[in-house]
Order: sequence, then structure tokens, then C-alpha cells
Amino acid sequence: MRSLVFEAFSGASGDMMLGTLIGLGADRQKISDVVESAADVKMYVGSANKSGIEAVDVHIGVECESHSRTYFEIVEIIKAAGLSAQVEKSALGVFSIMADAESKVHGKPLDELHFHEVGQKDALADVIGSCAAIHDIGADSIFCTPVNVGGGMVKAAHGMMPVPAPATLEIMKESILSLYGSGNREMLTPTGAAILAYFAEPIESIPKGQVLSIGYGAGNADLENPNVLRSTLMETNDVLSKDIIEVLETNVDDVTGEVLGNLFDKLLSIGARDVVIIPVTMKKGRTGHIIKVITKPEHSAKIARVIMKETGTLGIRIIPTRHRFVADRRMDSVNIMFSDEVFDIAVKIAQDQSGEILHISAEYEDCRKVADKVGIPLKEVIRRVEGEAWGRFL
Repeated sequence: MRSLVFEAFSGASGDMMLGTLIGLGADRQKISDVVESAADVKMYVGSANKSGIEAVDVHIGVECESHSRTYFEIVEIIKAAGLSAQVEKSALGVFSIMADAESKVHGKPLDELHFHEVGQKDALADVIGSCAAIHDIGADSIFCTPVNVGGGMVKAAHGMMPVPAPATLEIMKESILSLYGSGNREMLTPTGAAILAYFAEPIESIPKGQVLSIGYGAGNADLENPNVLRSTLMETNDVLSKDIIEVLETNVDDVTGEVLGNLFDKLLSIGARDVVIIPVTMKKGRTGHIIKVITKPEHSAKIARVIMKETGTLGIRIIPTRHRFVADRRMDSVNIMFSDEVFDIAVKIAQDQSGEILHISAEYEDCRKVADKVGIPLKEVIRRVEGEAWGRFL
């Protein structure tokens, strides 16, 4: 499995991201063509020595530009740029992260939100170019070690604020990437934070594997330590994807089955990955239930609040389960004949990163409808559908 690892020990910005990915092996001419066409800028790629480290130095040349853009104007620019479907989706995703952060910080809805620095052509170029470069690298998974946000004070829209800037801090909060502060200046920009937040999962250190290539992207400032963003492309041994989760758990009594059934559906609708409700015997022989919920960390607080409101419990335990191995899942279908009629039935295919199929399961609702229509036991329909799928997809 090819893994891309970012090490933002000196923070990250849009131009540092472009530089490190070109240094890593992204097609320089291809990325330059995409950037210059989409953002109406000139992209200059050179080199710079940062405290003894030779790094790729990217600058975006823009004619005088002073006006801000609304979020929806940026969306229209990206959609009209003629990008590939993958790059367009990623660029829109990165700007959505920045827009949500700015909206929360300034207390304005998206239709009233104006981007200033991150709405300029150079920021558009950084985001579009970085997205194009990441897709050009073609890694199976992307990780980021803890990010240095810097220190000191930064000029924000309404005066001086501690580093990181409010929008940057909001992006990092939602991303669940790890951060720390070191230095006397701003190291992490909103653009750099949003690109990392969109693409990368957090890790504490470089994973086990073989290094394929290394890239260094130069920052603008000359600092005592190398002001670079390092990226490493590796061949790692993991064939299963990693998912970052939290497990929420609480004990409840005096809660009816109807309330628990309603809670089950509600939790799945607001971000729970799985819900289990287990009958138990509690103190003094009372009957009760343990509610266990698997969810992404960004949904934990909302889910805990709903459990409290619906059940009356006063506390939710968070079990420190940070990583789990998961199979990649995709949907497909098979055509199969029952009683002289052909049915198209959906199947869920679980596979690892190498493409090896681990499991195939037939969709229950499709099989139930066939069983009801042709009068065949449901378990027989499922058995035949899954057998057909194994024969076709293996």
C-alpha cells in the first residue's frame, strides 16, 4: 500500500504544500498547467535552501487584486475551471472546510460570507494545485503527524490574536488532527490547515514501511530551523484501512423499548456508525440496558447530548478506542434468475487495500422482495445471490 505522510514540524501553507508535492514527484508541468488555467495566475517553481535543507520553492504570480469573493463565487470559479472530477470535488471540499470555519468564527451564514486572503487568486491556485498534485501522486492513504501551529500573535480581522488564527484553530478542531505550538510566529495558515484536514488522517509518527520518495516544500520566512514541509511516499505493509473512532457507552434503567427503538434510529441518522443496546441486570435486581455507540470523534458531543435528552442518563463514558482496522466497502449488483425471472440484486463487497475480497453480503431488502415474490425461503435467496457474486467478483 502506498502511503503519503506529511510532517508539518514547521507548519504548512498552500505554497509549502505545492512545493513538497512537486518535490515528492507530482508532475510539475501538469500541475502548473492546471493552476494557471484554473486560477488565471502564473506559477513559478524554483528552489530555496532553508537552514541547510534544499526545498522546492513555489510562488504564485498574480496581477494586482484587492477585492474579496463570496464563498459561492469561489464555488462557481472552481466548477467552471474544467478540472477533473476528482480534483474539482477535492478543491470544493477544501474550500467548504474553510467556509465553515470562517462562518463559525464570524457568526455569518455562508451566503453572507466574504473571503479576503483565502479568496484571492493565489489561494485558489494553492488549493487547486495541491489537490491536483495529491491526486497525481496517487497514494492509497494519507497521514499527517502532529502539526506545529507556531506561537506569538497574529493579525486577525479584528485586531491581534494569539496563534493560531481563529479560522485555523476552528479547522483543526473539526479535523481531529493533532497540533502543538512552538516558535514565535504563525506557522499554519488556514489554507494549509484545510488541505491537511480534508486529505489526511492523524498519526503520531512515521509508519513502518519502505521510503519511495521524499519532498520538501519551502516556507517564505527564513528561520533558525528549516522552514519546510516534508512529505514522504512510502510502501507500507498495512492492507487494511484505519478508521478513527470513539466508543460512547452508558447504562440506563427505566427506559421503555419504544424509547430505545426511537433512539436507535435517531443516533444512526446523526452520525453514529453503529449502535448496540444490550439488556442487563443492574443493582437491586433492576432490569436495564447498556447503550454502546461507535462514531467519529467530531460527532461524539452531539450524540452524547441526544442520548442524555432521550434517556435521562447523566453521564456518557468515552472508551479510548482511537483506531480500528476496517475493510473498504463498495456496492455492486448481480443479475440472477429465480423462477424464470431475472432480478438485479445489490451486494456489498468488503476488500482490503490490495483489492483482495474479504467478504460479500447480499442486500437484505432486495433478497426479501425476491423471496416474497417467487415463494423461495429468504435464506436460499441470500445463499444463491452471494454464491453468484463470489463467482463473478473473485
